Parts: sequence; structure tokens; C-alpha cells
Amino acid sequence: QVQLVESGGGLVQAGGSLRLSCTASRSIFNIYAMGWYRQAPGKQRELVATVTGGSNTNYADSVKGRFTISRDNAKNTVYLQMNSLKPEDTAVYYCSARKSMATPFGSWGQGTQVTVSS
Repeated sequence: QVQLVESGGGLVQAGGSLRLSCTASRSIFNIYAMGWYRQAPGKQRELVATVTGGSNTNYADSVKGRFTISRDNAKNTVYLQMNSLKPEDTAVYYCSARKSMATPFGSWGQGTQVTVSS
């Protein structure tokens, strides 16, 4: 099972930007899709964005136009560029992998905290 390590979280003021990185322990070339999820205190984990091997992307409505997901297969890394951050974006952000179309997202990183102050 692929191991995932997130980084890049931190404290930022509203309107600011952060870039999260997720580095895999092995090649992600053959992984069907990579994704970012987040979980705020007292809330369920929610999908933020996904990217397939063919670079097709999908975003939660709440982040469309502000966040951009990308993957660099050569570096075994997935990124989440977050712009125009809002206090409601505050959460622990998790990276995940979906091996194939037949499987759900199943490999998870340890998470990175993003805190947006107003």
C-alpha cells in the first residue's frame, strides 16, 4: 500500500495562499486518481479535489475557482494550490490515493493543519 506524507500547512490570514504537497512512497504513475480531503473540527471528512492520471480534475463547489490540484508523476507528488483562503477553509487536509476505478480512496496520509484567520 502506498504511503503518503502531506506538508505545507500552516497559519495564514484570510485572502492568503498556501500550497500543500503530498509525496508518495512509490510511483503514482499507475494510480487511477489522487485526492485531497479535509476535516474541520466537529465535521465529517469532505472531498476537496481529485485528479486522475489523465489530469482530469474535480472540485468541491466551495473551492472551485480558488483551489487547484495537480500531480507530478515524476516526483510522485500531488499538490493543492489554495488561493483566496477563507476562515471556513480551516481544517486538517488529507491526501489520498485511489488505485483504480473499481476501488474507493483508501490510502491516507497523516494530514496537515491549515488554519485561516479572519
